[in-house]
Amino acid sequence: MGAKRFGAIEAGGTKWVCAIGDESGELVETETFPTTTPDETIGRAAAFLAEGGPLAALGVGCFGPVDVHRSSQTWGHITTTPKPGWANTDVAPRLGELLGTRVAFDTDVNAAAVGEQLRGAAVGLETFAYITVGTGIGAGIVVGGRVHHGLAHPEFGHMRVPHWPDDPFPGSCPFHGDCLEGLASGESLRQRWSRPAEEIDDDVAWQIEARYLAAGIVNLICTLSPQRVIIGGGVLKRPALLPLIRTHVDELLAGYVAAPELVEPACGRDAGVLGALELARRLVSSDRGSGG
Repeated sequence: MGAKRFGAIEAGGTKWVCAIGDESGELVETETFPTTTPDETIGRAAAFLAEGGPLAALGVGCFGPVDVHRSSQTWGHITTTPKPGWANTDVAPRLGELLGTRVAFDTDVNAAAVGEQLRGAAVGLETFAYITVGTGIGAGIVVGGRVHHGLAHPEFGHMRVPHWPDDPFPGSCPFHGDCLEGLASGESLRQRWSRPAEEIDDDVAWQIEARYLAAGIVNLICTLSPQRVIIGGGVLKRPALLPLIRTHVDELLAGYVAAPELVEPACGRDAGVLGALELARRLVSSDRGSGG
């Protein structure tokens, strides 16, 4: 028998990163393309992954919200996303059918957390958070070495944070207005300042951004008690932002508890697809462990 091939997809709201990996967890081939319609995007991913033969398993880390519970009738679906045309899309079931393989399915941020746990900034940690601040805001949570699920999955971006009295911006979230994502995501920056984050060069703008992100992170610190918080995403490409966030986190904690390390991802852009690949490998490994 030849070596097993594994598929991996980081399915983002802006782009999909698809990869073929080997049994050791190394990426062999990747392809990136824009997220368009469900039919076109899923079909293009399946066509890429089908080249070269069958897959032992596929791992998918997907933008959401998503249904991650295997026993659910809508497992593997995107659910109430505000992204036009993608609500209630059967991502994992459709990919599994097109490729004739089993699928491990989780959120994109949980997959990125697994990638960082495997070979990045969270190696050796039991409890940590991976936060991404891009078009939206999300967090992958690992507790006791395992990705955390509950009733659904963590929705860090939609927690409520204090809306500072001197801030007239109402928020951009179509569901909650001024939740954390509505006040500090890339989309909220665009709406607030009428230009994308990479074009904003205003100290006041970045102080506001750091203040809101720090408020969300302090909530996370006080509830999860993470050993480390990893923060990535397109908005964090501004070099001065992370130090500002650290400063505001310390101010808000006010010495009551120690702040964990706040660090950048170590896997860079590969965290999500590496984590998705690991999810696929674990699916096959669990079969061996159970005698399957």
